[in-house]
Amino acid sequence: MTTTSTPARVARRLRPQWQLFLGIATGSLAGVLVGLALTTLAMPMGMDSAGTAVIIGLPLARTTLDLAALTTIGLAMLPWLVGANTSRRGRSVLAKARRFSAASAAVWIIAALTSLVFETADEYAGQSISLGLIGRYVGQISSGQALLIVAGCALAYLVLAVSAVRKPDKVPVELRITVAAFALLPLPLTGHAGDAPGNWHDISMISMELHVLGAVAWTGGLLATVLLAVRDRELLAVALPNYSKVATICVFLVAATGTLNGLLQLYLTPGVHWYLAVFTTGYGQIMLCKAGCLLIAALLGAHIRFKLLPAIARRARTAVLQWASVELTLMGLAFGLAAVLVRAPVIS
Repeated sequence: MTTTSTPARVARRLRPQWQLFLGIATGSLAGVLVGLALTTLAMPMGMDSAGTAVIIGLPLARTTLDLAALTTIGLAMLPWLVGANTSRRGRSVLAKARRFSAASAAVWIIAALTSLVFETADEYAGQSISLGLIGRYVGQISSGQALLIVAGCALAYLVLAVSAVRKPDKVPVELRITVAAFALLPLPLTGHAGDAPGNWHDISMISMELHVLGAVAWTGGLLATVLLAVRDRELLAVALPNYSKVATICVFLVAATGTLNGLLQLYLTPGVHWYLAVFTTGYGQIMLCKAGCLLIAALLGAHIRFKLLPAIARRARTAVLQWASVELTLMGLAFGLAAVLVRAPVIS
């Protein structure tokens, strides 16, 4: 009897984690495939093409990097969302968050280094990958330098996270969040936003940084809150309202900066009528798909806030896990599209 019941209990414990992670991972994969289908990136461009493995592998690696980053930051935010909860259950949840964030930081490092290898293969198509070639790429290309900085920051976070697991009171939450957030900053500077000319450059840079920070806090905060607090109604009743306030700011921030970044890129591209390019180019179509995902995800978030949150505040049973899973799937789709968009040609 005990033998047969134990696996069932384990499965019940793991089900929320699998449902949330499966949703966001599936959405991300679908986003990458849709993004590639809407651009010319999936088609080899002559003898110098890096090949299908790199064309597909690079956005997948970048998406994995993004998912690891948002998971890490969401888990780092959890102590703020839970507040001064000193119950046994609260301490247990925060201990899990520290362990999980250490694991996600390790994935973040691996994904950053894997992306670096893929980018090197893409830049030097046809050449054998070696440490010397990767070193040359890092020395010459800003994206390579950014990925190395990201890996270094993620490693610093991993050290802090492991220390926090061992001695929770010795590593401030603010320090961990600061280090993780700093790791988000280098990569946006190397995408299309960095190519903006003149006076538009600083605006584009700031807007892109805010876009990334907002998207990561929105998605990572939801993932961490539902992942670890959904089974405890008391804890969820505290964490979810706090998260909802953060998410509301993030939704408007992501929408405003995303619209500005996309339209600005089309507007500043020579020979492109931006109002037509939104519908006629792969870049514009990915923008529209991404905007649609974010809009629906925002509506789902509004449903959770205005329909489910009052019941959660009463400690009532709700379907918040299912609604959050759908929202995270759509956000994963948006992240997958963004991984292709950041390297997609504006005119394709």
